Amino acid sequence: MKLTVLFSCLAMISLSACNQTSKDSQHTTADSTAHETVAVDTAHTSQNSLDWAGTYEATIPCADCEGIKTNITLKNDNTFAIVSEYINKNTKVEDSGKVMWHDNGSVVHLTGKETNMKLKVGENKLIGLDQEGHAIEGPNAHLYVYNKVEGEKL
Repeated sequence: MKLTVLFSCLAMISLSACNQTSKDSQHTTADSTAHETVAVDTAHTSQNSLDWAGTYEATIPCADCEGIKTNITLKNDNTFAIVSEYINKNTKVEDSGKVMWHDNGSVVHLTGKETNMKLKVGENKLIGLDQEGHAIEGPNAHLYVYNKVEGEKL
């Protein structure tokens, strides 16, 4: 009888110790999950936090020329002007139109007579996006980054 009571007590202590470890594991898991949650501040976007108006330039790839020197001017009235000059081709294309900001406040969609492009607005740069709004990838992706011309404010 004493032996049965002793084994019962040991079993209860063992089970309660295992149960305590399980509770500790749950707290640790919950704590680590809580630390992984990232708060996104939607009040601060490229549209309202950056000095995005101005002129940006890049030389983008061209299949049958040395490149296309492109200047994009974004204006505070949500209009744009774009000039694309084909290097060594004596061809220049100019267009203008409206700047439409996406809901996230960091992507602009430029629409004009000839222009239909999406760009992510960053600190003193515009990053070219494909028509689905994804960053251009591949070995020439860096060529689709338009850098802001110093001293330009509109």
